[in-house]
Amino acid sequence: MSARTDEELLVAYRNGEASAFPELVERYQTDLSQFLTRFLGSRASADDVFQDAFLQVHLSAESFDASRRFKPWLYTIAANKARDFHRRQKRRAAVSLSTPVGATDGRETSLVDLISDGEATVDAGLLETEQQTLVKEVVDSLPAHYREILLLSYFQRLSYNQIADSLQIPLGTVKSRLHAAVAHFSDSWRSAVSRHQRASDQNPSTNP
Repeated sequence: MSARTDEELLVAYRNGEASAFPELVERYQTDLSQFLTRFLGSRASADDVFQDAFLQVHLSAESFDASRRFKPWLYTIAANKARDFHRRQKRRAAVSLSTPVGATDGRETSLVDLISDGEATVDAGLLETEQQTLVKEVVDSLPAHYREILLLSYFQRLSYNQIADSLQIPLGTVKSRLHAAVAHFSDSWRSAVSRHQRASDQNPSTNP
C-alpha cells in the first residue's frame, strides 16, 4: 500500500491516477464501515451508505481543499449520508452496552463507564441481554445531534477540532454538545433502569 497521505491520494486521483481511489476506499473500509454500522444499527445499511459516501467523494473530488484533512471531510459526507438515510428509512442506531470506545484521554471505556457516577449501579441486577435492550432504548431516544457526536467522539476518537469540521459547528459547541449528550444519556439510562426495576417488582415471576 502507498505511503502517501490520504490528501495526496485524493489529489493524485483527481489528477488522473485511477488506482489512487480504490486505495482510499480500502484504507477506510473497516473504520468507516464500523462507524456507519453503529450510527445506523445495521451492517447492510452501513454498506449502502458507505458506497454512497465514496460516490460523493468521487463526485466532489475537485472541490476538496488539499490543505485540509481528508478524514474529517469524509466523515462529514458519511454523516450527512447517514442522516439522509435515517430520514428516508426512519431507522435508529443501536449500540452495545459493553462496546469498547475510546475516551478523550486515550483510555478504553464503554457507555457503562460514561454513565457510572456512583449514584446508581449500572447493572442493577440486570442480565446482559436486558442491559443491551435498555441501552438500545436509551440510544434510540437520543436526539440525532447527541447520538452522532457521541459516535464521532467516543467511537471514532475524532478530536474536538475534527468534530467541529465534520459537523460544521464551532469548537465551543462541540464541547458543550458532547457534555450535554453524555449527561442526557446518563439521565435517560437511570430512568430506564428505574422503569425496569419497577416493572420487575410488579412482575416478580419475570425475575431469575
